[in-house]
Amino acid sequence: MSEKQPSGSASGRSGDYDAVVLAGGGARRLGGADKPGVRVGGRPLLDRVLAACAGARTTVVVAGPRPTARPVTWAREDPPGGGPLAALAAGLPLTGTDRVVVLSADLPFLGARTVGALLAALDAGTADGVLLTDPDGRDQPLVAAYRAPRLRGTLAHLGAEHGGLTGLPLRLLTAELNLTRVPDPVASFDCDTWDDIATARARIREHGLVLDEWISAVKDELGIDLDVDTGVLLDLARDAAHEVARPAAPLTTFLVGYAAARAGGGPDAVAEASRRATALALRWAEEESADPTAADPAAAAPTDSAPSGSASTDPAASGPRTDPGPQTAPEPRPDAG
Repeated sequence: MSEKQPSGSASGRSGDYDAVVLAGGGARRLGGADKPGVRVGGRPLLDRVLAACAGARTTVVVAGPRPTARPVTWAREDPPGGGPLAALAAGLPLTGTDRVVVLSADLPFLGARTVGALLAALDAGTADGVLLTDPDGRDQPLVAAYRAPRLRGTLAHLGAEHGGLTGLPLRLLTAELNLTRVPDPVASFDCDTWDDIATARARIREHGLVLDEWISAVKDELGIDLDVDTGVLLDLARDAAHEVARPAAPLTTFLVGYAAARAGGGPDAVAEASRRATALALRWAEEESADPTAADPAAAAPTDSAPSGSASTDPAASGPRTDPGPQTAPEPRPDAG
């Protein structure tokens, strides 16, 4: 295939990079399961990695085509299953920037922040690449950012030296490159076994992570790319539940989202709709507890007084009077709780 040229300057600016994701391995330690499609936190592993490199100008996935959460370019090594160097050589010609992020498709905890940090470290030095190391200090060359020209040249050299790249190990590539290493035991965690999958699924449900994981999963499922202040929405849900009724919480947050969308979307629209709904919930609660006559002085004044100078104390003197009887208590507020 012909190499795609970049559409603009390929300088070291943060948004100017391409990504190659290797997703065509045999997953032998998973019994041949479709590892990129295994779900962690309700999302396929491949989609989680694609979310981490969503800022790439071009994302090439080296594997057989499949549905993904966002559009990508597909490539395939020949023959399929030829190993990571052959896969990388198949995907790299479809990129065009001078920086390329190379990722495996089994990284459940990789995020955009880590990708940005790899690129920033590459820009800050003169190394050929920057890669993560795992808790044991081992290189993870498939969680890395490389200078694309140097990567292309090294792959060409290895292919010529060995008569092709099929079956060659990644260590041959890293041995040829000047690399900076960054320890990261979380982002470098990859899923090679079912025990790894179980560990990842348990970790995302830990108290400190579950909410962010859930919000990310929902946004991916709905195709939403929006950063909002979840604390504002949680406060709104709390106020609606406490000041109105518990079922009001999810209904109010839904209406806030709808109103924000009609206002053009974005964090500011969400914040403004949340502010107004929160103020309404507080007014609602104040109205229930306030003296109903306090806001209307006329309502507290007597409406029927005896004429001046009258000394009559006989109730009959002023005509019949209707006794309202015992006051009826107001209907209780509906509360599902």
